[in-house]
Amino acid sequence: QVHLAESGGGLVQAGGSLKLSCTASERSFTSRAMGWFRQTPGKEREIVAAIRRSNGATYSEDSLKDRFTIALNKAKNTVYLQMNSLEPEDTALYFCAAGAGYYRVEEYDVWGQGTQVTVSA
Repeated sequence: QVHLAESGGGLVQAGGSLKLSCTASERSFTSRAMGWFRQTPGKEREIVAAIRRSNGATYSEDSLKDRFTIALNKAKNTVYLQMNSLEPEDTALYFCAAGAGYYRVEEYDVWGQGTQVTVSA
């Protein structure tokens, strides 16, 4: 069983930046894609960004693509989410995930525990 561990969340002022990291317990990824998702109370989990392991193709949610960037370091078995120009509306629990698809929530079957990102005004 592969475990994903997120880190890098925390409290940041509006306009600031955070870099989230997600490291797999296994040395090698076998998933077709890795992704970042976020969720707030009462709302469905939503895509933030995703990346295909094979070719590095990336997907970003339209409203976030100019501020958030996903990257994968295969050697370190780690996926990152660089978050810039953060806004209070970005406050959420951010999840790392691995799966066989690309950017749909239902395509992922391995999830981290989540890391909280809180952006203060």
